[in-house]
Amino acid sequence: MVRKLNFHWNLRQLMAAHEIWKTTELIPLLAQRGVTLSVAQVYRLVTDKPERLSMKTLTALCDILACTPADLIDPYVEAASRKPAVGDATVIDVRPEFRPERARIVDGE
Repeated sequence: MVRKLNFHWNLRQLMAAHEIWKTTELIPLLAQRGVTLSVAQVYRLVTDKPERLSMKTLTALCDILACTPADLIDPYVEAASRKPAVGDATVIDVRPEFRPERARIVDGE
């Protein structure tokens, strides 16, 4: 069984703790540390969990907020979902007569 890992992204909470209320307030602070991001990129960084994050951006955020990566990222293991037993599974009939037929386009001439 594969362990499913996830994380809580605490950037917004840390910003609030440092009285940074607007996402646009981060732009000049990041730029002072050599990280150039657009308004939309910073907004997504604050409001969504990032799938990828450069080390330069991570270290700049840690410097701005006087925190460690462990303060920003709170990893956890998701609870395993129960797989249905053989008798619990819903059977879907996919006989050939239930499959869609490929459309044919015929020239009108």
